[in-house]
Amino acid sequence: MRMYDIIKNKRNGKKLSKEEIDFFIYGVTHGIIPDYQTSALLMAIVCNGMDSEETLSLTMAIANSGDTVDLSKINGIKADKHSTGGVGDKTTLIVAPIVASFGVKVAKMSGRGLGHTGGTIDKLEAIDGYRTSLSDKEFIDITNKVGCSIIGQSSNLAPADKKLYALRDVTATVDCLPLIVSSIMGKKLAIGADVIVLDVKCGSGAFMKDWEDTVSMAEAMVAVGMGAGKKTTAFITNMDVPLGNSIGNSLEVIEAVETLRGNGRDDLTEVCVALSAEMLFLANLGTHNECLNMVKRALQDGSAYNKFVEIVEAHGGNVALIKDTSLFKKAKYCKQIIAKRDGYMLSMDTERLGVCSLLLGAGRIKKEDDIDYTAGIILNKKTGDYVTSGDILAEFYANDEHLFDEAEIEFNNAITY
Repeated sequence: MRMYDIIKNKRNGKKLSKEEIDFFIYGVTHGIIPDYQTSALLMAIVCNGMDSEETLSLTMAIANSGDTVDLSKINGIKADKHSTGGVGDKTTLIVAPIVASFGVKVAKMSGRGLGHTGGTIDKLEAIDGYRTSLSDKEFIDITNKVGCSIIGQSSNLAPADKKLYALRDVTATVDCLPLIVSSIMGKKLAIGADVIVLDVKCGSGAFMKDWEDTVSMAEAMVAVGMGAGKKTTAFITNMDVPLGNSIGNSLEVIEAVETLRGNGRDDLTEVCVALSAEMLFLANLGTHNECLNMVKRALQDGSAYNKFVEIVEAHGGNVALIKDTSLFKKAKYCKQIIAKRDGYMLSMDTERLGVCSLLLGAGRIKKEDDIDYTAGIILNKKTGDYVTSGDILAEFYANDEHLFDEAEIEFNNAITY
């Protein structure tokens, strides 16, 4: 088998066999195929697409290109959720303890934030002492004991995806449905949960801005999950507005804790309840309505909050911060952003608000960048709210007051009245 022939077949619109795709991914993973041939095939895929069978083969090849996580030593049903990324998305911190409080195991590997999107691991590391790097044994032991462990991804998890994405990023081949789906689901399937619930974001702060494109991606991801023998569901959720009212790592942890105590914003609570109930439903704990009621009860009676305390403690985190969120470290400076006019807030460019938080120090542009866990934004007004001149639209937090001016310009440009 030759890479030349595989490129030619796809260039001519032919369907690639599982053997051809396996050959390609093996060659990429082991450095056998040169970058120029990999790039050529990626572009051929962009131009001619892949059908569902090809996409599944590509996804499974990526999933098996490195370490896979054996969850067989974890008792009971293992459930996982994945978000396609957004601004203010702290759902994992809320959903995981809710689901674990009912005995469904959540063994989750999450990523860090990059660009305008936040990362679950960054949020957890805002909790002093929380360890996001564990041995396989610790990961499994904590999940069995507490019901949930959330850690960073193994460096050798789906290594083919890392190599492919590095080339896609510089060859204008990122925006291609089969490549996007195989990248996301390859990592997810390498972890090995029984149940997968996908939170596919749509809107100005999401990777997919268009409704029809988002539906296509959600359907393709579910098809891959089901094809791999996993119970898989996708929800499409709104990212035309930041989720909740906090953007930034420690600020989002505080909001997650308040939500687990039953005091969350309606939009954030609604998404978390829906995702949690679906995970319980797929784990056979009841009908949809029964699972919805179970989740609401867990937020009201404190069981979800107590489970989060257990999870943090099991990972070495400072539980005192969760019990009293006022103990979280604060940014040195705070600036209130004041409305200069009356009117309805018609829309928010959510991606620009994510960039605004990044400018305050809460995010990273390159993977190696340090982040300021205390930096970020608290939104006091959101899309649909009526604003009067002089109202406080938002509060900025940073440890360098010189960062405020550029961030404020970005914030004001993101709002339409």
